[in-house]
Amino acid sequence: MTDDPLLRWRAEFPIVDTCTYLVSHSLGAMPKRTATYLQQFADEWSSRGVRAWHEGWWEIGRTTGDLLAPILGVQPGTISMHQNVTVAMAIVASCHTFSGPRNRIVMTDLEFPSNMYLFEGFRRYGAEIVYVTSPDAMRTDLDALLDAIDERTVLVPLSYVLFKSAYIQKVLAIIEKAHRVGARVILDVYQAAGTVPLEIETLGAEFAVGGSVKWLCGGPGAGYLYVRPDLANVVEPGIVGWAAHAHPFDFATGKIDYAGPPERFQSGTPNVPSLYSARAGYEIVREIGVQAIREKSLRLTRRLMDLASAAGFRINTPQGDTERGGAVIIDVPNGKAVADELIRREVVVDYRPGAGIRMAPHFYNTAEEIEHAMEVLTSICKSGR
Repeated sequence: MTDDPLLRWRAEFPIVDTCTYLVSHSLGAMPKRTATYLQQFADEWSSRGVRAWHEGWWEIGRTTGDLLAPILGVQPGTISMHQNVTVAMAIVASCHTFSGPRNRIVMTDLEFPSNMYLFEGFRRYGAEIVYVTSPDAMRTDLDALLDAIDERTVLVPLSYVLFKSAYIQKVLAIIEKAHRVGARVILDVYQAAGTVPLEIETLGAEFAVGGSVKWLCGGPGAGYLYVRPDLANVVEPGIVGWAAHAHPFDFATGKIDYAGPPERFQSGTPNVPSLYSARAGYEIVREIGVQAIREKSLRLTRRLMDLASAAGFRINTPQGDTERGGAVIIDVPNGKAVADELIRREVVVDYRPGAGIRMAPHFYNTAEEIEHAMEVLTSICKSGR
């Protein structure tokens, strides 16, 4: 352990002393300082009451977004904070109309289901949803996706890393094709932010969304929306609230007078406690640096795959380092029951139908934990219990 400089952060995460925690792709471990920030919120509410709104609470969406910005590779002042990705996606969709010939929303059948549910709802406004089928339930058929994006396409929701397989999509090629035909891309970086280095501004995507629950170790209730600066003063979201008004405390009635970005994309009152809790993870990830996290992730996921292959298990994750995010998906018979037994034995993982058992080491995990998790998995599968 002493040879790994990132393990000095391990003491910041209490849960890793109680179990083998390999589920950061689903819920990152809570940093100790999160409790400090939540106590700060409680103390401010208790002692300052309504005055706290004018002493930092009202601006907390912007200040939290600015803390996140370098992790995503974007400028300060380009991120608004929201309850979750679905809300952020809905705000983006509401900036567009679907009644004309450019009414198609193109996505793969491997996108996170919540994104599908949302955009399916826009059929009632004239949207046509086009799904591009994967050949193997692991990777996108890139040629088929590029062919589907044409002059009739308005939006391309695109996961940077697929949740079922941890496959890193060829996002640059997809963005370039979308731009050639006048379509806009919404990058979903939920499964990438905090474990895969991102340069969203360089990629040129119009929008990016994500959340803090996973690799960012920020907890629930802190989703985010990036809007490319050249668009941010142009697009007009239909899903807005009073926090998006240029002068919210004037309480003007009727049509909204949009604020400048990023407040322009806000809905209602900010979720203050969730934004306090998100700070700790953002700070730690920034201090470590995502590149260092990525290098360790590749080492540990490679070890996981080597052990799984040696045990004869099917791996539903790409082998190549450039194609693989932070998780490894191992397919075993009776996967759901095996995952439940792993958790009962204090190896915390999860299971996804059609994929397998997902294991995701993060910067606070050790090589010994990888060995232990695979020993337990192999033992369960051999015993049949």
